Amino acid sequence: MACSAEGSRSRRCTTAASSSSATATTRTDTARRRPASSPRRSWSTTSTRPPCTHSHVSSCMHVLPVSSVMSSCSHVSFNNFRHRAGWVKLEGASNALITARLAPDNTGARCIATVLARSDCWAFVKGGFVLDWPTQTAVIFFQNADKTPMKITVASGSLQPFTTDQWAMHQQDTIRKRRKRVATIHVADPQGARVVGASVSVQQTAKDFPIGSAIASTILGNQAYQKWFVDRFNAAVFEDELKWYSTEPTSGLLRFDVPDQMLAFVRSHRVMVRGHNIFWENQDATPRWVKNLTSPDDLRAAVNARIQGLMTRYRGEFAHWDVNNEMLHYNFYEQRLGPNASMEFFSVAQDADPLATLFMNEYNVVETCDDPFSTVDTYAAKLRELRAGGAILEGIGLEGHFSRPNIPLMRAILDKLATLGLPIWFTEIDISNKFDAQTQAAYLEQVLREAYAHPAVSGVMLWTALHPSGCYQMCLTDWGLNNLPTGDVVDRLLNEWRTLQAGGQTDAHGAYSFSGYLGEYILTVTYNNRTTQSTFSLSPGDETRHINVQM
Repeated sequence: MACSAEGSRSRRCTTAASSSSATATTRTDTARRRPASSPRRSWSTTSTRPPCTHSHVSSCMHVLPVSSVMSSCSHVSFNNFRHRAGWVKLEGASNALITARLAPDNTGARCIATVLARSDCWAFVKGGFVLDWPTQTAVIFFQNADKTPMKITVASGSLQPFTTDQWAMHQQDTIRKRRKRVATIHVADPQGARVVGASVSVQQTAKDFPIGSAIASTILGNQAYQKWFVDRFNAAVFEDELKWYSTEPTSGLLRFDVPDQMLAFVRSHRVMVRGHNIFWENQDATPRWVKNLTSPDDLRAAVNARIQGLMTRYRGEFAHWDVNNEMLHYNFYEQRLGPNASMEFFSVAQDADPLATLFMNEYNVVETCDDPFSTVDTYAAKLRELRAGGAILEGIGLEGHFSRPNIPLMRAILDKLATLGLPIWFTEIDISNKFDAQTQAAYLEQVLREAYAHPAVSGVMLWTALHPSGCYQMCLTDWGLNNLPTGDVVDRLLNEWRTLQAGGQTDAHGAYSFSGYLGEYILTVTYNNRTTQSTFSLSPGDETRHINVQM
């Protein structure tokens, strides 16, 4: 790869837009000194962000040092992954949403990153793309999202290429470090002498990492579907059965019989369950009788009755709650009850069920960067706003309704969200049904591998509740529970991400070691016609887990 701006750290990239967009250009600073207005090109590994003039700017995040600026590349490799990073600052405007776009051969453009930039602070932009089309040149340019003219300064830009194999190796390395742990079983006799040659067998009985799916009322009474589900998943979410339009279709008519039965099913199989959702800001998903409440006082009374009734009934039952769904795209309640409505919802929910983790839940944060309402910085800003107002918000919910996934962009967004220090959950993963079955499966595998490999991701939910007529966008099986290509992908990954069975003999030190996926295990040790069995767990940790067995 030959890049026009690759080279010494004395270079910088400044984009000045006299029209609606700006293409990055470079120049050499002959004095080899940092301009007073630009961040440093390199800095120590203990302080990896450049100077920021505003201490409360959300986009001033830590980033690995970068050493080159990218404006255009020639002779680019086909089907390579690329990460794009840099710092952006505005001139002549206080703040704006800036998009970085890639234009192959100067035709068309696709979004590869976004950043909420300011004039008083350098904002970190991080994105990525896959060069999956043949091209001789590709241009990266920055523009205001609303395409109004503005001057944009870009500094310390970098573009890092990865082959498909390199990307996969990084995923596997992260999985080894974050999703697995080494354990050593020490076998001794009652006098403490090492037992050499004992037969050791370990079998995983439960997985630590939650992977689950949405379910609907169709699972009730369907024993085949229930068995299929619990054989695969350790987490669940109800597709529609807890939403307000389901539990109270008319004022005062409460219907909890179906979610009660669904909860009994998941509880009986030790499956953790997410609560989805308390409120939904989308007017089209609001009960008709609620929409007809014209008085703010009447609406507030209905809202309070809803949240108190729901949370009191299910106190301690649901591990998570999506409190006010999709608040970046819709504003039914905040428009009628004021801008602090969401904050109040979180406060009441926390008081009603203090052990539940409360989530923001939103779409198009990680799926694309073309949606101006739900960019990664917009999501982070809203989360910070709620927390600053007193909301106990402890979970990042990313729906994950993907079309064609951009995996490098997905990783870049997860990296940015990870700086918030909260658990990230993919809450509703599926792939658009505009693709054929094989393409859906291929894209699903890409998304699941990236999600599972990212150290900040704490759980994955598929939006694949099964109905006789199909699923929302993507099913794993047909109604007869015969696997579709997407189901084959899920089954293969579930088997890959567990320790089916490991075993061997103790060595000269009376020890047997293995690397296993985090979770619960049964340990069986046999020696001289004697057998002992016990259980142990592999929890997250960098150190080897030591288990002592006495024969």
